[in-house]
Order: sequence, then C-alpha cells, then structure tokens
Amino acid sequence: MITRYSLPRMARIWSDQNRFSIWLKIEVLACEANARLGIVPARALADIRKKARFDIGRIDEIERETRHDVIAFLTSVAEHVGPPSRYIHYGLTSSDVGDTALSVMMVEAADLILADIDALLAAVKEKAKAHKDTVMVGRTHGVHAEPTTFGLKMALMYAELLRARDRALRAREVIAVGKISGAVGTHANVDPSVEKYVCEKLGLTPAPISTQIVQRDRHAEYLTQLAVVASTLEKYALEIRGLQKTEILEVEEGFAKGQKGSSAMPHKRNPVACERVCGLARVIRGNAMVGLENIALWHERDISHSSAERVVIPDSTILLDYMLHLMTGIIENLNVYPENMKRNLESSRGVVFSQRVLLELAKRGVTREDAYTIVQRSAMSIWNKGAHFKDALLADAELKKYLSKKEIIDCFDLKYHLKDVERTFKVLGIQ
Repeated sequence: MITRYSLPRMARIWSDQNRFSIWLKIEVLACEANARLGIVPARALADIRKKARFDIGRIDEIERETRHDVIAFLTSVAEHVGPPSRYIHYGLTSSDVGDTALSVMMVEAADLILADIDALLAAVKEKAKAHKDTVMVGRTHGVHAEPTTFGLKMALMYAELLRARDRALRAREVIAVGKISGAVGTHANVDPSVEKYVCEKLGLTPAPISTQIVQRDRHAEYLTQLAVVASTLEKYALEIRGLQKTEILEVEEGFAKGQKGSSAMPHKRNPVACERVCGLARVIRGNAMVGLENIALWHERDISHSSAERVVIPDSTILLDYMLHLMTGIIENLNVYPENMKRNLESSRGVVFSQRVLLELAKRGVTREDAYTIVQRSAMSIWNKGAHFKDALLADAELKKYLSKKEIIDCFDLKYHLKDVERTFKVLGIQ
C-alpha cells in the first residue's frame, strides 16, 4: 500500500506566514546592519526589534488598494512599530526583500527534497540487496536480450538517485544567494556591509553582482535540476509499469486492502501511483521551461518573471517532494515475483545466450561474420517454433566443427552472466 503524503512539510515553506516572517527578518537584520553604520539610532533599533510584526489580514486589505505586496507589508509593520518604522527598508528596494526571501525558501525546500531522496535511496538499497541474485531477463527495444537480475535494476536506480542527490545539492547551492543592493543593484543607497550582514545571518552568500534582482539563470538552473530528478523518478516508475503488464507481471505496485482498481472491472490492479509519478514529471519539466523563459528580462529588471515563478517554483518543489514520498512507498511495498521472472526468461527458449555462443566461436578462430551467421541461423529457426535454442545448436553440423556438446551446453550457464554482480554492488556501496 502507498502511505499518505503529509503536505504541510513543504506547504509551510511557501505559506504567507513563512514568507512574511522571512521578509520581517530581513528588514530587522538590515536595520541592525544600518545601526552599526550609525544610520539607525540604538533606541529606534530596540523599538523595531520589540514591536516589529505583521498582520496577514491587514496586509491583504492594504494590498487591495496599493496593488503592491511589499508596500502593503511595510505599511502593516509600520502600524505596529510607529515612528521608528522610518528606518525600516532604508535604502532597500522590494526585490532586496522578495528575492532574498525567495532564496531562503528555495534553500529550505531543497533541504526537504534532499531528505526525501535520502529516504528513497535507503528503500532502493534494501530492495537491491534483497534481489541481488534474483535472475530475470534484460530487455532492449522491449525484446528479450540477455539475463540480468532485479537487484541490478535496483542498483541502477540507486546509482542514478545518487546523482539526483548531487543535482538537488547543486540546486541548493546555486540559489543560496541574496542581494541587498538597492534599486538597479549599485549599492548607491545601501552599504555593501548591510548586504553581507543580512546574507550571512540568513545562511546565504551575497550575489557578487546584481541588478534590482537576483539573476534568473539561478532559478532556471534550480528548476531544471528538479526536472531532471523528476525525470529519473518517471524513468523507474515507467519501468515498474512495464514490468507489471499482465503478460509479464514480474513486479507489481502494492495493492491495499479495500483499494479499487476500476469502476467497471473489479479484477483490476492498476499501477496508478507509478502513473501519477509519470504524469507529474511532465508538469515539473514544463515548469523548468518557464524558468528558462524567465532568464531574459528588460534591462536591469522587469516583473514578467514574478507572476510565473510564484506558481512554478512552489509547485515544482511541492510536486517533487510528493513524488519522492510516493516513490519511496512504491519501492517499499513493491511486490516482486521471482517465479514469473524465471518463467519469462525461459519463455524465449534460450536465445538470450546467443552472444555467448558467438564469442566462443570467435575464440576458436571463426570470423565474426561467419560466427554470427551460424548462431543467427539456429536462433531464427526456433523463433516461432516450440524448439529450444540449445537443441537447434546441438543439431547444427557446422557449429559442431568448432564446439563440443559440453561446450555448447556450457554456453547456457547463468553464472557466466552474473559473475560481476558482486563487484557492481561493492562499487556502489550496496553491502
């Protein structure tokens, strides 16, 4: 069964309460920095620290008139602080507060996503260990290729998720910057020391140069990294869907007691969670494209990016958080059917060992072209018949000039294909 997702973890980050709280923190920190410069009197700073607060209902009321969220916020704060509020937002522009706060929230979201990836990594690692030697057929173009193990499939997912973790970490690093540089970013009305102080207190690095905004290539990279992670989840959700087909049924999503698969067909057990992952990955990729479109703005800034990213950035982080949680449940509760894997492997009647025979012939001096012809002849002869590939090879007079009966039979040893599994697991640290 798939456990329910608890949205408040990520939703709290994007709540008005959290956003305005970070805005207020930035404003107070800027006042502290300006007090060090002698701009804000000590008494005024004390009053600001003591009285600074906001009322979301009041902010909404003011914004309906001003149509400017930061001004509405500042007005609400000023109503609580009184006369010393004249030092709040001193030399700042709206984006100093909004963009720096957005970076803080994006970092918080990235930290949650990193924790999610760690949980999924742990689930995949356990599944890989459990099925390290569970033999199944590998497929290329959807057609039987050569033997592999289900553990190797899980190990492949583990390795890709390690890269996904690196991507999420890079996304965090690229956006962990702030700017308190004033209108058009020249620091004309706000000393660079204020920017340094505020960013350090928030765990950010000051942008080495900015205009009125933090440059949107950072946000685009963040969204693109999340999209690649989402696509990795889609890749393995799609693999599970393929392996759950009725005629294959090598793995299957957990199906909870009381769960229903179809309004019309009571027998259905559909991979709905995996399908959900695949569908949502498309949304996150689309959001990444919006991030790329937001890079190019007029001159030092315009505001065309703002409305779009207020949707795509929270949505992408919320969706990826959900998808990672969902995928962890899928892996933990995955039904694996080794007997079906064995049955399917055997259903192609030994043709999956054709390359081994080809290579044995090459070792004995047969040209690759001639060896390919000999082996393919036997393989094609049984493709639509009930015979076994081994029997066809044993009956091939030309093949028997080069390989003995025992040597032909030895080509069908599964251990040959699985001899490197242990090394692969060791390289990946799956022990």
